Amino acid sequence: MAATVADILSEGAGRLAAVTETPRLDAEMLLAHAMGLSRASLLARLREPADTSGFEVLLARRLNYEPLAYIFGEWEFFGLPMYVVPPLLTPRPETEHLVECALDFLFGQSSPCVVVDVCCGTGCVGVAIARNAPGHRLYAVDLRRDAVETTRRNAARHGVFLEMVQGDLVSAFSPQVDIIVANPPYVSEDEWRELSPVITRHEDPGALLAGKDGLDCIRRLVPDAARCLRPGGLFALEIGDTQSAVVADLLAAHGFYAVECRRDLAGIQRVISGLRS
Repeated sequence: MAATVADILSEGAGRLAAVTETPRLDAEMLLAHAMGLSRASLLARLREPADTSGFEVLLARRLNYEPLAYIFGEWEFFGLPMYVVPPLLTPRPETEHLVECALDFLFGQSSPCVVVDVCCGTGCVGVAIARNAPGHRLYAVDLRRDAVETTRRNAARHGVFLEMVQGDLVSAFSPQVDIIVANPPYVSEDEWRELSPVITRHEDPGALLAGKDGLDCIRRLVPDAARCLRPGGLFALEIGDTQSAVVADLLAAHGFYAVECRRDLAGIQRVISGLRS
């Protein structure tokens, strides 16, 4: 008797338990993808025979700790599907707070703003801002050419335009910027050793690692952001679990005021922002 969808999911979840905290969900997503179905359609067919011709290949990739976003080629961010190519970082839910911070600022402006998304990766932050706050001038910056190209693809996918810059942080910009948002590298060397193999085996270390205390990139970025922003302009960046106090002091030392933090769903102070004096 052929194995049913329920049988395959149960067996797949058992195998995935060693590599993910959500083995059943991962199994459902992988099997749905292999069968060309939505997850809801798959779950409506639990008693039916399963076509597993492509499932084992996908399962093997996940058992090697490969991120689901790389397996599927896309991932949702701020309600938008984004193309993802290795080794660019998978868009993460906590980074959505960076978008919220920018949108809160933009919705209070009476004229078009210049917005720069630094360390753009897949472009998820800049594209989400452009989709939800049209009429502003958006730039996206990254050192990696594949990041620039993937951002361009995601912008086209969602019908927005971002001017692409391949370069180092905001060195290419003059003091006429209204908003800088950044998800810079902020993982310390000690933290790197504790991260999941999903990250350390597959994602770009250059987009994550930032020296002994995780602040090497942020220490370069803060004064450069202060140089580029107009008075009253917003600087918002994602930070590590224990970095809020140090980064707040760094912002204050470079002329930022109204410094505040936003907590992610885990209660961690994840996005810090300030206004240029």
